[in-house]
Amino acid sequence: MVSIEISDLTKISAAVETLLNEIGSRRIIAFYGKMGAGKTTIIKEICRQIDVADVVCSPTFALVNEYHRINGKPVFHFDFYRINKIDEAYDLGYEEYFYGNSLCLIEWPEKIEQILPEDAVAVKIKVTDNGRRIITLAK
Repeated sequence: MVSIEISDLTKISAAVETLLNEIGSRRIIAFYGKMGAGKTTIIKEICRQIDVADVVCSPTFALVNEYHRINGKPVFHFDFYRINKIDEAYDLGYEEYFYGNSLCLIEWPEKIEQILPEDAVAVKIKVTDNGRRIITLAK
């Protein structure tokens, strides 16, 4: 398990670089953390570092946003916060995303854990009392 500490937003770039190096070529990344922990902020920085050309924002109401890297490869950003039943993920056609060849960045994966691929990377973000973020990566 890898642990990365972010003391403030000026440290996010280096932290995400470390995170991406640890993740390697794995494609399904599940971000766990309470509301306001920084899941979307970290995903935005990941997208910046992997050359996503589109504006990155949370897909809270759409459930999934599709972005494109400069090289044309798609990246899918999911936010399952608002789903009430696993059937909503089935209706979305999650299999095509999760078992395709594209990078999938998932917020609120605890709502769909039973359908996450076994090789999904769990990224857990904890906010300390002094506002630091502790990111742990379980491979």
